[in-house]
Amino acid sequence: MSDARFADGLRYRIEIPSVEGPAVLRAVLEEAENRGVPVRRVSQGSGVMMLTDAEISELAELGSEHGVEVSLFLGPRGAWDAGGQSFATGAAGGVARGEAGVEWCLAEVRRGLGLGIRSFLVADVGVLATLGRMKRAGELPETLVLKTSVLMPCANAATARALEELGATTINVATDLSPSELAELRAACSAPLDVYVEVPDDQGGFVRFYEVPEMIRAAAPMYVKLGLRNAPSIYPSGLHLEDLAVRLGRERVRRAELVLRLLKERAPDLVEGRGHDRPADLGIPEP
Repeated sequence: MSDARFADGLRYRIEIPSVEGPAVLRAVLEEAENRGVPVRRVSQGSGVMMLTDAEISELAELGSEHGVEVSLFLGPRGAWDAGGQSFATGAAGGVARGEAGVEWCLAEVRRGLGLGIRSFLVADVGVLATLGRMKRAGELPETLVLKTSVLMPCANAATARALEELGATTINVATDLSPSELAELRAACSAPLDVYVEVPDDQGGFVRFYEVPEMIRAAAPMYVKLGLRNAPSIYPSGLHLEDLAVRLGRERVRRAELVLRLLKERAPDLVEGRGHDRPADLGIPEP
């Protein structure tokens, strides 16, 4: 069992992914309040470049107001540019192709920082290494969160250790790891692990609610991530998909409620009280 905790003493936090803009975040916050789900992080997959300045600023403000970390994806990415390998193999979907791709990701970080965002999803190992060096050199805020993407999945202890050394502050793991394999990752690094307990179809589609107690015991501190099986991909999102994105966001919160109910039933010793909901306790980077 892992004795490690978040800075506020919690063993796990709820993360809602695919929160693609302010309308979705407002819906997620409303649903979380109505259902008593303590959402502590939301992440976005379409990327910084798919949001206006006003939208990014609103996301940052909503996150700060409600004590929720807002993490935006860096892009563009290999699956969206002119390269063809990602269509042939699927293995290059998150890469930054060429020096230009790396520079574009750095531009995304600079823009997001200027608008109040302090957490970014990174899907390329070179970009991660570059951002890590910039943090250590004082060119980026010390509190900047560098969250590795599931498009760059971590599946073993050696990789977890390497990603942390490069600068990852929170690590997305492969979606099919057993609790014992998660324990191996936990023993190798101190960064929180981001663990899908319901997985989008394009990442495996697994629904692992009954395994959550064992995962928490093995991997704490960890983010319990609620994707959705049997849901359409909405990347890149926008006004044309906003209503759908809002409904999907609400359902992810509902899924989190189901997980928390099961956790209370099966492992009441792991249930966290809501007394830790204050923003000051969550370690949310300040704008």
